[in-house]
Amino acid sequence: MVFTEKADYTALKGEKVKLGGNYLELGDPAPLLTLPNPHLEQITVGGEGNRIQVILSVPSFDTPVCAKESRVFNEKLAQIEGVEGILVSMDLPFAGARFCSTEGIENLQFVSDFKDKSFAKSYGVLISEGPLEGLCARAIFIVSKDGRVVYKQIVPEITDEPNYDEVLEKATAATKEGASCCGFCQ
Repeated sequence: MVFTEKADYTALKGEKVKLGGNYLELGDPAPLLTLPNPHLEQITVGGEGNRIQVILSVPSFDTPVCAKESRVFNEKLAQIEGVEGILVSMDLPFAGARFCSTEGIENLQFVSDFKDKSFAKSYGVLISEGPLEGLCARAIFIVSKDGRVVYKQIVPEITDEPNYDEVLEKATAATKEGASCCGFCQ
């Protein structure tokens, strides 16, 4: 099961885990934030732009599932013209640089939410209880050119991989839609 609508929880090894923050619905404006990349430059996440954003939220690169997800989307999103892949975690920017270098991640932009957890809070993916409290949940958001959330996947079990095919299908469809598409008519 994949949550594409309002979900305020996920699970860790079968145990329900509450998520905190602003729970975005399809059609909502994607919060506009700036987060540091590995060079400590501020990168814009969310909001309007001249591209479709696929925002990948992961708990930490130091897990096999996060590493595999990053490698898969690094390869697959690069094949969709007009799409920018953004990878968000609480890992330090320097750890993100090391990870991207080691894993060959060249087509995704890594940003860190370590400072104030503004992404996790604004997008409703802050794990607010349990052993991973304070990290980002595994989630994916697709943001249209006009800055609206047109797809959302909160992966129900943190240790599971996302539905790659569904994300890639929705990202491809988003590139073909007009700027005002909210995702409801697909």
